Amino acid sequence: MVPVHAACVLLSLAPLLVLGVPPIWTQPEQVHLSYAGVPGSMIVTWTTFNKTESIVEYGLLGGRLFEMSTKGNATLFVDSGTEKRKLFIHRVTLTGLKPAATYVYHCGSDEGWSDVFSFTALNDSSSFSPRFALYGDLGNENPQSLSRLQKETQLGMYDVILHIGDFAYDMHEDNARIGDEFMRQIQSIAAYVPYMTCPGNHEATYNFSNYRNRFSMPGQTESLWYSWNLGSAHIISFSTEVYFYLDFGLDLLFKQYDWLTKDLEEANKPENRALRPWIITMGHRPMYCSDDDQDDCTKFDSYVRLGRNDTKPPAPGLEDLFYHNGVDVELWAHEHTYERLWPVYGDKVYNGSKEQPYTNPKAPVHIITGSAGCRERTDRFNPNPKDWSAFRSTDYGYSRMQVVNATHLYLEQVSDDQYGKVIDSIWVVKEKHGFSAWQ
Repeated sequence: MVPVHAACVLLSLAPLLVLGVPPIWTQPEQVHLSYAGVPGSMIVTWTTFNKTESIVEYGLLGGRLFEMSTKGNATLFVDSGTEKRKLFIHRVTLTGLKPAATYVYHCGSDEGWSDVFSFTALNDSSSFSPRFALYGDLGNENPQSLSRLQKETQLGMYDVILHIGDFAYDMHEDNARIGDEFMRQIQSIAAYVPYMTCPGNHEATYNFSNYRNRFSMPGQTESLWYSWNLGSAHIISFSTEVYFYLDFGLDLLFKQYDWLTKDLEEANKPENRALRPWIITMGHRPMYCSDDDQDDCTKFDSYVRLGRNDTKPPAPGLEDLFYHNGVDVELWAHEHTYERLWPVYGDKVYNGSKEQPYTNPKAPVHIITGSAGCRERTDRFNPNPKDWSAFRSTDYGYSRMQVVNATHLYLEQVSDDQYGKVIDSIWVVKEKHGFSAWQ
């Protein structure tokens, strides 16, 4: 018999003994898709907290479940917070997918499988009319648009999601647990359609390490800048943050600028522009905005637009590069508002005509969509905007875009505050693309 007082001592120590055993984390979580940029491909990315194999088992919807299997690999990501938490980021690239076919899949290993998800392989035809949801500045706290986006994605309304910077608020916080929870929140969108991204200022901590490690965009630039084709569009994602975080290397700014120059040159080769006439860019901080917050875009000499003269050598801005290469539509976020601009270049309006400003416009069309919802709430507008501001809203919400064909592109803004009401919409109509279209 154990004396009563000895039993009590053992019982009082029991919680300490139990606490000494950490859980085993082999179960896949934070599943998300991205397009590898190659027709017939899809990247599946997920996280475990212990090392496991990286396998995706998949099959055509209606066929034999999991009849195909592809292996990938896992990268150890050690967060730079005080706990130095370890995450294993798994990546598997599926290839040889049939365009527009729906696949059912799960990911993981014999140590644990994810839920079953499905996706539709992207149609690589230039006559495909892809549908996008687009937004920036979506956080773990106050993600007001999230549930509507989850439901609409699961209803099959979108082919691709574009998240234009600023995730989680912030992914590195609480030793990257905020990033983990945010990635769990978006799984019910991103496990079903490609979730394409660009970095924002809220990703900057530890040199963008959470962003660079968690996402899997095309190219070899740790998702900082890349381009891809879909339907009749060539889509370019880039980092505006290279203009602001010079401590991480001025060379990044010039590397990106050189890459953008070459990419736009390639996209403008007559045979390429004929096949993908729309050139669409996405970057976090806008060149223009009429918010009342002293951000870069509120200044005439915006770094993103005009570059920086306080660097050696001076850093070139992007407005002239995009204009001279005939970029059609420029998508931005950062401002926690929605703003549509008239076609603008050099701080001046260049509408197609008074009656139809977006029919054969004489400059790029800018859209700012950063009001998806985060802990910083929405921003205020300057009561006296410049002439280029066409429509503004401080409602929480997000944008939709459809590249319908070679001449027609549709954009609309959804207000979550107004229960999903479409509060703004335009058709951009272009009979001609490229620099010559501005003449």
